[in-house]
Amino acid sequence: MTTKINDLKIIYMGTPQFAVAPLKSLLENDFKVVAVVTAPDKPAGRGKKLKASEVKVFAEQHNLKILQPNSLKDPKFLKELKELNANLFIVVAFRMLPKIVWEIPKFGTFNIHASLLPDYRGAAPINHVLINGEKVTGLTSFFINEEIDSGNIILKKECLIEDEDNFGTLHDKLMHMSESFVIETIKIICSENFNPKPQSELLSGKELHLAPKITKEFCQIDFNKSSISIHNFIRGLSPYPGAYTFIEKDVMLKIFKSEYKIENQNLAKPGTIITDNKNFLIFSTVDGYIEVLDLQISGRKRMQIKEFLNGYKFNQ
Repeated sequence: MTTKINDLKIIYMGTPQFAVAPLKSLLENDFKVVAVVTAPDKPAGRGKKLKASEVKVFAEQHNLKILQPNSLKDPKFLKELKELNANLFIVVAFRMLPKIVWEIPKFGTFNIHASLLPDYRGAAPINHVLINGEKVTGLTSFFINEEIDSGNIILKKECLIEDEDNFGTLHDKLMHMSESFVIETIKIICSENFNPKPQSELLSGKELHLAPKITKEFCQIDFNKSSISIHNFIRGLSPYPGAYTFIEKDVMLKIFKSEYKIENQNLAKPGTIITDNKNFLIFSTVDGYIEVLDLQISGRKRMQIKEFLNGYKFNQ
């Protein structure tokens, strides 16, 4: 099925900052975005004031029609979608769509996922590629079907992961990549030789990684693991939500930046704190140690290690 780009009428669905970049690119390239679907405003902060999603804020600034359904199966919402007569839906960092929604547009509904599918299906691919120490990740666009992140692939593009990357820097790299990626995907859909690729053809016996949602419990550091795996765990959760451990009297300490070293002798029990209370703070692991460079404890601001030790002393 082919179509002219000028004939497209798009409904865009997304919520967080990551989803703003592709939407901005669509507008800058003069695509017809007839509406934006995003999450309802939610209470936030100490005052619990209602806060709009980043996508809604951007859409308001550009006078786009905004839909914020509590339920994607709400008859009123479905009626509004159909009446807009859009022929392409684009989804970036949004919730799972029911079939009754994604089957509406003539040219389908595609999603942009922040991994090289079929690897790292799930809600948190950027975190998990870092946690697993991957060297390459990327973006994948695919048509949505009944199974999560399993539809036919339209386009894939790689992104190198640098040793110094953490969740924040890799998130931003992929977000900026998505600006051109969304346009390339649309051009492919509109081309005569368009032939989406089933993910089943890319499996070839390869063991796939999953990327489930990150929970608070998941973020606790296990010092019984190797030094490099703990270092990657910290990278993958920095700056948000933050890998943590507990020190003296159950004080939570979040670690945002670390270095690691392998040590084959004189190892202390995993999790043992070693510090001079001036310049360094080290946690022992099963094969070496993790040196903390950037951290935060409950009720305090984020600090570099020397600033932290200037006001917090450990009993040795």
